[in-house]
Amino acid sequence: MKNMILFIAFAFLMILAITTYRGSKNKNELVVIMMGPPGAGKGTHATELSKKLDIPHISTGDLFRENIKNETALGLKAKQLIEKGELVPDEIVIDMLFNYIEKNGFKKGYILDGFPRTLSQARVLDEKLSKKAKKIAINLNIDDSKLVDRITGRLMCSSCGSPFHKTFMRPKVEGKCDKCNGDLYQRKDDTAEVVVNRLNAYHHDTEPLIGYYKNENALFDIDSNQSKEAVFENLLETVQKAK
Repeated sequence: MKNMILFIAFAFLMILAITTYRGSKNKNELVVIMMGPPGAGKGTHATELSKKLDIPHISTGDLFRENIKNETALGLKAKQLIEKGELVPDEIVIDMLFNYIEKNGFKKGYILDGFPRTLSQARVLDEKLSKKAKKIAINLNIDDSKLVDRITGRLMCSSCGSPFHKTFMRPKVEGKCDKCNGDLYQRKDDTAEVVVNRLNAYHHDTEPLIGYYKNENALFDIDSNQSKEAVFENLLETVQKAK
């Protein structure tokens, strides 16, 4: 009888250990990298994807704006470059991003929006990530001409940050936010001249990442010339299959 009890206890512990091991394998850190030119919808889709996957959406643009608003040393440096439509140097981006990740201790993973933008950033990211991390690079493809129309029409609420568009998502009252009645404004980097500079910088510095992640079998292309709903449906299905 004693031996039988010991055997049952041993079997229970073995089952518990196997279940725990399998569970730990399924909880590897998931890192989704949103790629594509400015205005392709990286932030919009990353926000919705964050809700579906229950992992945080980290926007380097938001980190920049937070540092700029607080007038940190990194924020002031980034502000000058952003307003010119230039890419922010790697050391500033990396300091902001990984300080934020380490501070919050994201265990399940996260969605990166706006990082990496260069090959050197991609290599630094690989060094920072756990060897068990599952990395998925999503490339949002869209025509440049459509991007210029999208970006130059964007409006933001100065109070709550809600987005609007002069053509595709007009406010009910011109110049006023539908949600809080705050004043709407256009970012200084959403002019045609700055947009063209940003697209040129993207094609020169960021497009090489496509080949980088393709060689790692981590790249997934999404046609973003479709409706927002169709793009997200395709995006979600792709990530769920790949993770």
